[in-house]
Amino acid sequence: MIFGLFGKKNGNRRIVEKQYATLTKAARHPYLYEVLDVPDTVMGRFEMLSAILILYFRRTRKSGTSGQEIAQEIVDAFFEDVDHSIRELGVGDVGVPKRMKKFAGMFYGRLESYAAALDSGDREALAAALRRNIYPEGGETAPAMNGLAGYLFAAEAALVASDEDNIRIGALPIAQPDREGRTA
Repeated sequence: MIFGLFGKKNGNRRIVEKQYATLTKAARHPYLYEVLDVPDTVMGRFEMLSAILILYFRRTRKSGTSGQEIAQEIVDAFFEDVDHSIRELGVGDVGVPKRMKKFAGMFYGRLESYAAALDSGDREALAAALRRNIYPEGGETAPAMNGLAGYLFAAEAALVASDEDNIRIGALPIAQPDREGRTA
């Protein structure tokens, strides 16, 4: 039985890699940084990947077992990626666990606040949460993030409309933003 588990996980590897690459590519779309006011920094990229992953997880939570397994493996891949990035930034082995705990807390905090706004259909609440998280020191001079909130609502709607088979094969598309922050 235990050997079957390893085989299944390895069988998901390509699916997870393919889907994670799609999610990462969506989070790095230049429009998000050039037009929708996300800073093109390490933290800005973390914020966008977190937001895209949250949309993905919200979509897969209603999927069958295989979709939820793939989603869990994508969470694992995300935190492995964060760990690797922290080490590349020069944080020593002793400091990595503390930083990982901080990033995990940040991610799950965003999951709660973004999910609450998305669930209630409150675009202004989502924009406010994005603004607080992306510009924690920005105060009143920080961008409003309304365009980004609009894009995330539209991207989630596109994910909800996507076929369940796309999850199973790791091909769930993430809509790209257009000039109005909607999806194209």
